Amino acid sequence: MTNRTQPTTSAKILYRPVGLASSVLAGVVAGAIYKKIWAAATDADDDGPPKPLERDQTLKMIFGAALIQGAIFAVVKAATQRGGARVFERATGEWPGQ
Repeated sequence: MTNRTQPTTSAKILYRPVGLASSVLAGVVAGAIYKKIWAAATDADDDGPPKPLERDQTLKMIFGAALIQGAIFAVVKAATQRGGARVFERATGEWPGQ
């Protein structure tokens, strides 16, 4: 494992746009993945994942959908943040985070 030093203030500031862009990208990608997984796991004729305030949905279905969505979003977010940090490090020579 490589010994990494603390990031400089300029590296943190320069990384902010990269981090913001990767967060937006992560949200779009995670949303698309979630919809595809939900469609494959349930009826294709369905109106999409249940929303918490839909009266005709069971609590089990709502919680299951939320669990799947949360897991997908967390993994995609971590992957895009890590990838963005690695690209930033290759470009600048500095790791942008702690």
